[in-house]
Amino acid sequence: MPRPRFHRLAPEQQATILDTALDEFAAHGFRDASLNRIIAAAGISKGSMYYYFDGKEDLYIHVIRAGLEQLLVDGGGAPVPAGNGGPDAFWASLEQQYLQLMRTLAASPRLAGLLRDWLSGTGAPALGAAQRDAEQATLPWLQKTLATGQAVGAVRTDLPPELIIALAMGMGQAIDTWLITRPPGDEQLAEAVRTLMDAMRRALQP
Repeated sequence: MPRPRFHRLAPEQQATILDTALDEFAAHGFRDASLNRIIAAAGISKGSMYYYFDGKEDLYIHVIRAGLEQLLVDGGGAPVPAGNGGPDAFWASLEQQYLQLMRTLAASPRLAGLLRDWLSGTGAPALGAAQRDAEQATLPWLQKTLATGQAVGAVRTDLPPELIIALAMGMGQAIDTWLITRPPGDEQLAEAVRTLMDAMRRALQP
């Protein structure tokens, strides 16, 4: 998490640091990225960088968090599917939301490269903790989506909600990893998303 001094910087300075870091991490991955190269390219001193972040891991985590937040904004957000239209409409809504996010990601090669590196795993404990934090941040949306899906008969009710959410998160992570680390071509993307979402539907529907 950035230190308070970072948030007191002018927005343009914050953007320069994060954009430079995104370039470095996307090009070299976490392990081979150089904090010194980021510092030089951003035009700040090493001392200043450590006023803003605890180190490379802290900066990497914040760049990922900022990138994911921007992805959601650019991809139209993640509204809870409408609670009308029945199971088919519910699952079609989820599929379209996810397809839009993947198309938005495909249009941002640097962010896609960063997420490929993150999902490939680096072994740094702090990065695993960041992934768990990201999962927890999606929990309120998952809970609302689950309640809506169950209300329209699209999601099973014979298992505890916590277990259904755990299953959905596990499958979701597998789908994310598959599509981000093995991105299909643009023509195949919709078909791939449809196939993978159908697998989730088969596991979670009544």
